Amino acid sequence: MKIGLLECDHVRDELKHIAGDYRQMFPVLFLQVAPNWEFQFFDVCNGHFPESVDTCDVYICTGSKSSVYDDEEWISRLKEFVREIHSSKSFFIGICFGHQILGEALGGKVRKSDVGWCVGVHAFEIIKTEEWMDPGLSTVNLLMMCQDQVVRLPPASTLLASTADCPNAMFTVGENMLGVQAHPEFPKEYDQALMQLRVERIGEEKVKKGIESLELHLNDLDVAGWIHNFIDLKN
Repeated sequence: MKIGLLECDHVRDELKHIAGDYRQMFPVLFLQVAPNWEFQFFDVCNGHFPESVDTCDVYICTGSKSSVYDDEEWISRLKEFVREIHSSKSFFIGICFGHQILGEALGGKVRKSDVGWCVGVHAFEIIKTEEWMDPGLSTVNLLMMCQDQVVRLPPASTLLASTADCPNAMFTVGENMLGVQAHPEFPKEYDQALMQLRVERIGEEKVKKGIESLELHLNDLDVAGWIHNFIDLKN
């Protein structure tokens, strides 16, 4: 199974000692549940895209400091690539920015949330349980680091999970597209380091609560397993 990681940003140099760049974080997570996955890396934020949708079986789209509504050539190109995937037999998994670009590319709407930043551990309430969501859980705890949100889902979407501060936290479009607003690939240490770097932007009280929330258990491996099942059962 060929997995194309669409890199929409890169970890800051001073934080790479924690867990590397995204091309290290995602394989570390997913190879625990899908050891047969072979990763290829595409630095799309610097204009390096796959030659065609058929290059890989699955595309995972990372987070980013950019917004999906920014007027950047690579973002416009990525939206078109997402639409091509939607019409193909390949799969698309959107994480944070990737979740948002899935929404925006297929007719939804993304903007800055009225609640401000979502950071630290958030409880995702499962609204609809699909066959591939095994083990079945009523809530999953995941790390978040976002200010933008999908505020209107694209047509033909199925909402799967919500949080108190993020109504459209996980959804599918059709049989091959899945978006998750959280960061299952982040280690807690990296999420904390980002919060501490962004105190002025996020706010001291929200960072304090976010760091305190890191004491909670994470369901990152459960959700990684769901993503693997989503692809495996439908492939």
